[in-house]
Amino acid sequence: MRTGPVQGLLGGKVRLRQPDTGLGAGLDAVMLAASVAAAPGAMVLDAGCGAGAVFLCVLARCPGARAVAVERDPELAALARENAALNGWADRVEVLEGDVSDPGLRARLPRCDQAVSNPPFWAGGSPPPDPHRAGATHGGGVGLGKWAAFLAAPLGRGGRAVFVLPAARLDEGILSLRAARLGGIEVMPFWPRAGRAAGRVLLRARRATRAPATLLPGLVLHEGQGWTPAADAVLRGAPLLWDVPGRGGRDAPPDG
Repeated sequence: MRTGPVQGLLGGKVRLRQPDTGLGAGLDAVMLAASVAAAPGAMVLDAGCGAGAVFLCVLARCPGARAVAVERDPELAALARENAALNGWADRVEVLEGDVSDPGLRARLPRCDQAVSNPPFWAGGSPPPDPHRAGATHGGGVGLGKWAAFLAAPLGRGGRAVFVLPAARLDEGILSLRAARLGGIEVMPFWPRAGRAAGRVLLRARRATRAPATLLPGLVLHEGQGWTPAADAVLRGAPLLWDVPGRGGRDAPPDG
């Protein structure tokens, strides 16, 4: 696999090599990683990790956290391991090769505190000719239900799962998380500009909770010729703000 030059994420805190063809990681990966607040020793699952952008940003933002990552493309899995070593974090992540629809792979996962995924944009349709780009955009018939079940499998009581999805898949994403017995779903939309329809959404859910769904204020990404101050702060390493005024008391107790 030919790779391009080393790129920087989080203001240079993460160094990343990506295939010189295909769909490069960027905004979605950084925003997904910014949804994670992992304490030292916590384990985070990154399903469909590609070259490793998401788990690398998680490890940069959460010192002491560990990760297990899954990628079905052997070349991308190897590149993810190389990127972990490039950042000096090879001992903090294990990259497994396999498909999220494989029950055997699911059984190999360690217990995780949080699980995240940027799954292929679409389950079916006509993929682009480049195999790495196709892997990022088309799921080969693997729908969100299997991705949600994979994220839920290693989570302990109260563990969280997060998807980043095209806004057009919002309803499918919510249904898949509920089918995986994840509740308390929080929806964070990302608007390209103020007054425009959201292009992406983050969906965050918890294991063993009866809390209702919540629509959050979200984040406007661009103004003028650049990023909004809020978006720029996240791209440089600030966390996403899930707790906003007026949410007091929303969490119901876990199911008994």
